[in-house]
Amino acid sequence: MTTPVSPDGSPSAGPQVSERDPWAPPATEDAGTPAPPPSSYPAPTWGRQPTNGMPIASLVLGVVGVVLGLFVVLFWLSWLPALLAVIFGGVGLSQVRAGRATSKGMALAGVLTGVLGLVMAAAAGVFTVVIVKHAVDGARREVKEVTDEASKKAEAAKKEAAAAEKARHLAFGQAYVFGDGLKVTVAKPEPFTPDAFANGHAQGNKAFQVTITVENAGSKRTSIKTGLPDVNDADGASTELVIDGSGRQKVLDGYLLPGRKAVGVYAFSLPPDAADRMEVEFSPDVAQWDDAYWSGPTP
Repeated sequence: MTTPVSPDGSPSAGPQVSERDPWAPPATEDAGTPAPPPSSYPAPTWGRQPTNGMPIASLVLGVVGVVLGLFVVLFWLSWLPALLAVIFGGVGLSQVRAGRATSKGMALAGVLTGVLGLVMAAAAGVFTVVIVKHAVDGARREVKEVTDEASKKAEAAKKEAAAAEKARHLAFGQAYVFGDGLKVTVAKPEPFTPDAFANGHAQGNKAFQVTITVENAGSKRTSIKTGLPDVNDADGASTELVIDGSGRQKVLDGYLLPGRKAVGVYAFSLPPDAADRMEVEFSPDVAQWDDAYWSGPTP
C-alpha cells in the first residue's frame, strides 16, 4: 500500500486508497475479523479404542466350565467352554500387551478358570470311565456267575436225569418205586401154554407169561391207570398179546389202598427166531409217569 502525495510533494490529507491487485479476488466483509482463539479440547482421534470383550468372554466361559465340571455327569459338556476360556484368555492377554484391552485380570482369571475346568473335565472323565468299567466288570461277573450256576444246574439236572433213566432200567425181579408211592416188580417171564382157542399165538411161536406186582407203599389211595405192558425182544421186535379163555390173564386197573397189592398177568407170543433176551416196559399211570424197563433172558 502507498500513501498519496500532493503536487508539492507532501502527503495528501485526503482519504488514503490502498493499492489493490486488480486480479485478486474481492475482499469479503469478514476479511478483517480476527481468527477465533484455539479450542481448549484436544482434537478427536480416530484410532481403535481399548476393548475388554475377549477377557470378559474368557472369564464367563471359564466360570461356566468350572460349574459344569462340578457335575460329574456333565464332564462331556464342561471341556468345551473351558477350552474356549483358555483360548479367549490368551487372546485377551495378547490384546492387553498390545494396548487394545485393559482387563488383564479378567483375561488371566479366564485362563486359570479354563485350565481348572479342563482339569475337572479330565478328572470327571477318568472317574466316569473307572465307574463304568467297574460296573461293566461287575455285570460280567454276575452274568458269568449266573451262567456258571445255570451250567452247574443243567449239568446236575443232566446227571440226575441220567441217573433216573438208569434207575428206570432194571432186571427181572427188581422193584421200582414211582412218584406216587407205587412199587412195581416185574417177575422173570415164565413159559405159557395157550389153549386151543387162543388169539395172538401162531403155531410154532414161543408163548410166555409176564407177572407184574404193584404195591401201594404210600399213605394215600392211588389209582392204577395203566395200559398193557409193552414187550420186545433184544432186537426191538414187538411181541403179540395172547388172549385165551383160560382166565389166567389179569389186567391191572382201579384203585389201590395203602399197603395193598395188585397182581397183573399177561401172556405174549414171540416168533421162533426171536432174540434170547426180552424187555418189558410198564407204568402204573401212563399219563403221569414215564415207563420203567425190566429186561432179562427169554424163558
